[in-house]
Amino acid sequence: MNCRHCQTALETVFIDLGNSPPSNSYLRAADLNGPEVFFPLKVWVCQNCWLVQVDEFKRAAEIFNEDYVYFSSFSSSWLEHSRKYVEMMIPRFGFGTNSLVVEIASNDGYLLQFFLEKKIPVLGIEPSKATAAQAQQKGMETITEFFTESFAKSLAPDRGKADLILGNNVLAHVPDINDFVKGVRALLKDEGVFTFEFPHLLNLLEQNQFDTIYHEHFSYLSLTSVNAIFKSVNLRVFDVEQIPTHGGSLRIFGCHENSKHLLTGRVAELLLRENHAGMKSSEYYHGFQEKAFRVKSNLLEFLLHARKEGKRVAGYGAAAKGNTLLNYCGVKNDLIEFVVDLSPHKQGRFLPGSHIPIVEEARLKTFRPDFIIIFPWNIKDEIMKQLSYAMEWGGRFVIAIPKLRIL
Repeated sequence: MNCRHCQTALETVFIDLGNSPPSNSYLRAADLNGPEVFFPLKVWVCQNCWLVQVDEFKRAAEIFNEDYVYFSSFSSSWLEHSRKYVEMMIPRFGFGTNSLVVEIASNDGYLLQFFLEKKIPVLGIEPSKATAAQAQQKGMETITEFFTESFAKSLAPDRGKADLILGNNVLAHVPDINDFVKGVRALLKDEGVFTFEFPHLLNLLEQNQFDTIYHEHFSYLSLTSVNAIFKSVNLRVFDVEQIPTHGGSLRIFGCHENSKHLLTGRVAELLLRENHAGMKSSEYYHGFQEKAFRVKSNLLEFLLHARKEGKRVAGYGAAAKGNTLLNYCGVKNDLIEFVVDLSPHKQGRFLPGSHIPIVEEARLKTFRPDFIIIFPWNIKDEIMKQLSYAMEWGGRFVIAIPKLRIL
């Protein structure tokens, strides 16, 4: 196996989470009687460019299909994050009614709607038909397609090049990352700007966020690796922000190599911080397997003890990270009764691997669990506020990452 960016042979294993079904492959009742496909979930470190990555066992076209049921608009905190981004970008870069904003992996229009409210022309590119249809119903032009260099080159003559290309949590989902960044180069105006947000690998390691590893995430990114990838196609990162989403993410700002956008000191500062942390040495990545195992051991001990004590346990959030955690730990529906999720597109289905049923929130009030495990721990405050009524019957909240805590 070779690195997906620099083609160096991969020899260093970062973590091996065993075999797991794709985290967003939610099951219907009829599927429970059939076979389920599991793929290896092993992560490697490239010792040349320091890109951390999984092999592409599950093809992207198989993941982001008409059954893909992640809709961004069901998180109020994510919508607010998106609104604030738009409010920041318009005055900073002067986008207006003559600009073109293109979002890659635009999902259900969760972000582009805020540009559209300002009368700024938008175009979404979204490979999943179900989410693209939601955006189209909201009035946002959306093309159902994967973003590649050839697609970008075919789009530019028809629509013109973009003043802003953005992508939130898409860079990690791209199997051919070199082709992807070449597409950004092809579609971006000479003085245009691109921004991408992605979970920061530094936080994944330091906060034991191994549950953010799944087949849909082909790469795990640092500024060091991302800077090198864009530089290889004559694009440059001129600014970076550290933001709290997804347990700690980066938002990079980039442009063409010869653009007039000025380099900020934050880029050099963060590159230096990553270097001082040891992210350009293989030793930095050792020991992560043991950290994950401790989480597994503690979660199983908690669930088995709760079962012995006759306590009722439910989950909240049918999130991909929860599926990674459950499948790595080997948890099934005999230890967790059900998982609540606000998305009607997930309700009535079952989590992959564990086969835990996904239900609507009203079920909590009738079941009255003693413990509610919050799987999307990155928005635990939002969830605990929403479910504060559980305290009426003594219900308590639990998170497993970075370590088991009863809140």
